[in-house]
Amino acid sequence: MIELDAFRKLLEENDDRLPLLTLNEFFEGNTAEDSFASNDCDFGRPSIAEIWELMRNLEKTPSVAWIRIELHNDTEIAEYEGKEALVLAGESPIICTSLSAPELETLARCEWLHSGGVEEWDVSSIDSLFSCRPPVPEGFRCFAIVWD
Repeated sequence: MIELDAFRKLLEENDDRLPLLTLNEFFEGNTAEDSFASNDCDFGRPSIAEIWELMRNLEKTPSVAWIRIELHNDTEIAEYEGKEALVLAGESPIICTSLSAPELETLARCEWLHSGGVEEWDVSSIDSLFSCRPPVPEGFRCFAIVWD
């Protein structure tokens, strides 16, 4: 999981816009089930370890340029027992792909994820809300897997 100081630096460098995190930055060492798609974590959604494995495998396919985790505004730097801690709140994976929405929903196993499918994101909208977006190759589009 991304370190607190690295996260704070990204916020400071990007006018406090939340960064899109790599899969490792969000999932590695993260065991808080309610840190991702929290509204569905007790309603059939797979574990975050299973979601991480699915996303890692999906990111390796030639039709996917990259996957990043969109953070919810509930992400915060909180204080516990006198120490600061980063509390991540992941909203959805943003997938940069050459696939159509129906193809991506199948490949990303949206039904198994108990998600509501995918929604296309305009790149300018991503950039206005978040930082750290990798380039989008020609012929690729960005989709979010959504739960609510």
